[in-house]
Amino acid sequence: MERVTYIDKGIKQLEDFNLQIYQGEIMGLIPINAHGLQELLLLMQTNMPLYDGHIYYCGERINSWKSTRRSGNRIGIIDANSRLVEHMTVTDNIFVLRQGFRQEVIQNKLLRKQLEPFMGDIEMAIPADAYVDKLSAFERVVVELLRAVVAGYRLIVLNEISTVINGEELSKLYEIMHHYGKQGFSFLYVSPHLEEIMEVCDRVALLSNGRIQKVAQGEEMKAEIVEGYTLEFDSMVRYHIENRNPAVWQKREVLSFSHVAGEALQDFNMKVYEGECVVIQNLDNQVFQDILQVLYGDRKLKKGDCFISGKKVSLPDSKEIAVVAAKPTKTMIFNGMSYMDNLCMGLSRRVPNVWKKNMRDSVRKEYGPVLGEEVFQTPVDRLSEKQKYQLVYTRILLQKPKVVVCVQPFKGADLAHRVFVWKMMEMLLEKGMSVVILTINLADSLSLADRLLRVDKNGIVEEVNREDFGSLSITAPWLSLYRTQ
Repeated sequence: MERVTYIDKGIKQLEDFNLQIYQGEIMGLIPINAHGLQELLLLMQTNMPLYDGHIYYCGERINSWKSTRRSGNRIGIIDANSRLVEHMTVTDNIFVLRQGFRQEVIQNKLLRKQLEPFMGDIEMAIPADAYVDKLSAFERVVVELLRAVVAGYRLIVLNEISTVINGEELSKLYEIMHHYGKQGFSFLYVSPHLEEIMEVCDRVALLSNGRIQKVAQGEEMKAEIVEGYTLEFDSMVRYHIENRNPAVWQKREVLSFSHVAGEALQDFNMKVYEGECVVIQNLDNQVFQDILQVLYGDRKLKKGDCFISGKKVSLPDSKEIAVVAAKPTKTMIFNGMSYMDNLCMGLSRRVPNVWKKNMRDSVRKEYGPVLGEEVFQTPVDRLSEKQKYQLVYTRILLQKPKVVVCVQPFKGADLAHRVFVWKMMEMLLEKGMSVVILTINLADSLSLADRLLRVDKNGIVEEVNREDFGSLSITAPWLSLYRTQ
């Protein structure tokens, strides 16, 4: 991509954008802020009209400010949203649905034989006849990658893939990427986490305000990127770790699950104590969905009970628990309501007369100086991303629950917003609330944790206290701080 400027709805999403990815290379991309990221991915797949610049793919100019090709580009993008057809088999998704497949009669036996060498090359054993909706999240990612390889896509983009699969699976995915890199396939690996980038990428580019600000490789990646872009985050985490005292909270139980079972989860027991931060790492995506359905009340438990402060409760109906969904600026903001209505939704669970004018005036008087008076006059769909995050977490603060469950709180957030989300969750802890973080990847979340629970279908398989985090055999930020302690 050479000097690309792309304008959408009058806004420059990419400006003087330059990026080169070479054959067989695994290129990293860290979004310092997310401005222009989605537009970049869109331009890779579709040839939208450019204001300026040129785009080349495999040596051929495919888009230019002078002329635009109408056809799409053979570039694969893999992210949290699976593009597989769920009620079809692995072979159907890889072979039958690809562009150029011309057999009128599908010969399943032949397709299975064609798939065998691909699976053998990467040492995977995904059944060819398995239906996609029965696969694990990692298996789906592998199938999508194989589909791109079989289709001859020479560039494959993996966007925040660590929000979908766990650390052990990431290591296997990196092996597969290196395998196909040697065969000439190229990858763009998008992640806000330098630790992941350094583990798998040859070079890294920093995206900020629609431009590539810097390209680094080797040891230069860590030295310059950490010092220049993550210093604030590192200093915050260091201060939190050094000053977080386990004796601050009393060992009073505020939330517990007793013998809870769902579709995949067999027997889940957990206790959360007053004022602590517990990170629950889900080693199985189906277990993750089970826990979410328990929290949201989407499905009745097959067995087991939930308790808050020793009292049996139905979680969605309890005012003592609040859930911050993944990507809350998109899932927890209601555009048809005013800022004040959005803000007071949680408080209404405790104070029924909050909708009266005098009560709302009191809320505005107290929180106006913190939130900024202008937000109360702004339609919520026009708020900045930071203002939306602030709205969601202030709503929780007004509700004053005993337990706040944050579902993958850093998912989809660029570096600047990750810092802000981190501060918001630390604020909840300082107010004496217990924070439970549900996640798949430990980056960022571990820095707040007092305790780590690793969970699979059989329940908790490992429990690690903060003083023992240094012994974890994983790649995650700030582990070196625990190890020096």
